[in-house]
Amino acid sequence: MSEAAVVTGRDNMDEPVSRTAETTNVSLDCGWGTLHFADTYESAAVLADAMRDEGPGRRDIAFYVEEPHVMLSAAPLELFLDPSHAYRLDLPEYEPSDRKPEGYIVRRLANEEDAEAVNRIYSSRGMVPVRPDFFWRRRDSRAFTYLVAEDTVTGMIIGTVTGIDHARAFGDPRKGTSLWCLAVDPQTRCSGVGEALVRRLAEIFKDRGCATLDLSVLHDNDLAIQLYEKLGFERLAVYTIKRKNPINERLFAGPAPEASLNPYAKIIVDEARRRGIDVEIISEEHGYFRLTYGGRSIKCRESLSEMTSAVAMSICDDKAVTRAIVEAAGIEVPDEIEAANPDDVRAMFDRHEKLVIKPARGEQGRGIAVGLTKDDDIDAAFKRAQEVCERVLVEEFCEGDDLRLVVIGHRVVAAAVRRAARIFGDGHSSVRELIAKQSRRRSAATGGEANIPMDGETERCLTLEGFSYDDVPEEGREIQVRRTANLHTGGTIHDVTDHVHPTLVDAAVKISRAVDIPVVGVDLLVPSHLSAKYKFIEANERPGLANHEPQPTAERFVDLLFPQSIPHAARQASRNSLDTGEQCPA
Repeated sequence: MSEAAVVTGRDNMDEPVSRTAETTNVSLDCGWGTLHFADTYESAAVLADAMRDEGPGRRDIAFYVEEPHVMLSAAPLELFLDPSHAYRLDLPEYEPSDRKPEGYIVRRLANEEDAEAVNRIYSSRGMVPVRPDFFWRRRDSRAFTYLVAEDTVTGMIIGTVTGIDHARAFGDPRKGTSLWCLAVDPQTRCSGVGEALVRRLAEIFKDRGCATLDLSVLHDNDLAIQLYEKLGFERLAVYTIKRKNPINERLFAGPAPEASLNPYAKIIVDEARRRGIDVEIISEEHGYFRLTYGGRSIKCRESLSEMTSAVAMSICDDKAVTRAIVEAAGIEVPDEIEAANPDDVRAMFDRHEKLVIKPARGEQGRGIAVGLTKDDDIDAAFKRAQEVCERVLVEEFCEGDDLRLVVIGHRVVAAAVRRAARIFGDGHSSVRELIAKQSRRRSAATGGEANIPMDGETERCLTLEGFSYDDVPEEGREIQVRRTANLHTGGTIHDVTDHVHPTLVDAAVKISRAVDIPVVGVDLLVPSHLSAKYKFIEANERPGLANHEPQPTAERFVDLLFPQSIPHAARQASRNSLDTGEQCPA
């Protein structure tokens, strides 16, 4: 969570500020937790008692702690010093930017749909969600300011920030303000969203005649710190205290041994450590680790574990075999052949206008060409596929969305539409520059896992769109630069778990049972995730669980491996739902 500070207990001349009943022991309910203005408390003991009242699932914060060693001594086993830096912006000196947001607008939160979208972004960033009605009841608040960034093309909310006016909240005589919960959708196509939100909040408070805008940011959040320093924020020598709880565990439990793991292994290891499961890292580079709980020990490579048999893995590894097995189970599959040479590919055009060429074995979208016509360079596409695997498959091209369903223990726990990489013109950047910018955004959002390659397939897709790398698209022009929706080649993923059609869920479960695999990512091509029509594409024996926030994929994976580690309340709820014949919640 990007968190902001509150007004200090001293002014710029280091003179104590006189307190009144309204400015003593001040705290504010912010929805995700209680914000304690530490410098207003009578003593460290009184503040420690207030911190002890933190409710379950909340993240209370005491900011502007001037003597953290004294504060911690009041409750050393319950409180910890947050590893964050405080920053302050001098609002009278702040100079607004003339540059306007491109592709989105910044506005105030307007309705409960906005609030639900904000919670979606919070969840995707690992932040504590807030009840939508909490936002809505404070829409006219004089103390709270909720801003959102809205994509002008899709209408989606892609960013949010919260501001607090301390004078309006509790009569702060110094007219201080604070910035909280800055968060940007990791899937957004737009750039500069975080900066635009911070600038707009600063402008609102500056226009009110406020004096300062303060915030707190984790010490290792380099990108955020660079942004704040660019805007003129300066370090402030105050501290944050939090209460030890499961939400804050990573901040006080010390360095984790899995620090260098990729996001797909890390999300599982984090969940295991949270439950007290021992973790042994076998190979950081390749994502191998061992989990041990009681007398049970299981080796994993990301979401692939020893519970997946070698037979099931080999079935998924060979796309032709997978297709044959699921087709025998009654699953709808596209027309397909195995091509020995480019002439075999050309022969398929007698049956279909567009084709897909892909290696029989491979992953992460390598060597796949989608939507080929007979006028395309078939030889080059065939060669790219053959470089990944000697055996090449050719299948009919089906229009629609790429739907990934994650099945764990033969139950669908997440469903998401994956969209191929695309860029949007700004009127002055070349296609090459736009691809590079989007690659940087996708890389930052996926821990370095995603990148749009500037290869022959990207060049082919650009040609279909009527562009080259050096062309400058007009502002707002959307250009699809890949045809496969693989995340590793810059694609984005959008959660649809709550809305996916039951027929698609049934198909995914049927596929997992046909292959007899405990964890699998099923890829379907669908006209819409709301309809029953589909065509099976492939099954992935090692699906990326980190791509499906806010769905609890890692939790369900660890449940499968170590059912005795499931919290008692959750285990009892699962039993009750099975007894009544209800579907257990994902």
